[in-house]
Amino acid sequence: MEVLYENLLQINWQQLVMWIIGAILIFLAIKKEMEPTLLLPMGFGAILVNLPNSGAIETLETLFSAGISNELFPLILFIGIGAMIDFGPLLSNPKLMIFGAAAQFGIFFTLCFASMFFPDIKDAASIAIIGAADGPTSIVVAQALDSKYLGAIMVAAYSYMALVPIIQPPVIKLLTTKKERRIRMDYTQKEVSKTTKILFPIVITAIAGLVAPDSVALVGFLMFGNLIRECGVLNSLSETAQKSLANIVTIFLGITISLRMEASEFLQTETLLILGLGLIAFIFDTAGGVLFAKVLNLFSKKKINPMIGAAGISAFPMSGRVVHKMGLKEDPQNFLLMHSIGVNVSGQIASVIAGGLILNFFM
Repeated sequence: MEVLYENLLQINWQQLVMWIIGAILIFLAIKKEMEPTLLLPMGFGAILVNLPNSGAIETLETLFSAGISNELFPLILFIGIGAMIDFGPLLSNPKLMIFGAAAQFGIFFTLCFASMFFPDIKDAASIAIIGAADGPTSIVVAQALDSKYLGAIMVAAYSYMALVPIIQPPVIKLLTTKKERRIRMDYTQKEVSKTTKILFPIVITAIAGLVAPDSVALVGFLMFGNLIRECGVLNSLSETAQKSLANIVTIFLGITISLRMEASEFLQTETLLILGLGLIAFIFDTAGGVLFAKVLNLFSKKKINPMIGAAGISAFPMSGRVVHKMGLKEDPQNFLLMHSIGVNVSGQIASVIAGGLILNFFM
């Protein structure tokens, strides 16, 4: 009882705030089913590390050193993500790749904006990469640039990825008319040969290595996962990478990230600013993709539904599903899934290349 009493006296308002934040993340994971494999461990971990004299901190420090400090968890997770991705829709319509590039606008816009508040350009670049909408890329870049705001960047990147269904629809609606959202697109998919699907991850890795050498680890692990999927001789390994491996690493990643959610470290003015800048990055990523599609429509006879441009962020497959659902809501016969997923996977590639370019510029 004496220990209990002493611990109760040590609880401060900052810890209570973090408990509330943890509870909100758990609520979103369970009730709203937003990335539960990630938000649930993050939310529970936020409560765990903010208990007085928490004995979990030392254990999580060990996990952090073993899996995040050396970039092991993010890179292994990329293998699982690559195994999940079907590049068929993109390969059958390669022009969708340009939307993935356009949706990275938020990264570079936020970099300019962040440099006004964070004098160390490496910190500003690490914050801007939140706009990649890709947690593993954000971790690798912030870690490589030795940003002192790694914890806030990780939390912002993964939180906003899970909140894509809330963040994107208002931005899309603001920038499009009802008529534009009802544009129908041909959803006949051309046949893509097995040879093409096998060669694609190899060629993309080689090109990325020549254009942005520092992106090779990011792109390479992603494409290796996809090669496992497409080669046709490692089906059990592909299934393991997509399910067991990805889920286990995501759980470890989520609860390890929570180590950087201690009240004393997290509840800082800089953290709130980083969360705000991360939101700006996501908004301008979405806007960049939508506006680029609208510009193309000015010169194209065959109109593009501008909503698919929003799927160019790397949050796979959430963003592609959001656009598809919005299309069905406007017109129950408007099937945008093939196009939006094609753009979404192009965004996955573009985001890791953007991360590599950031490293090339500022390492």
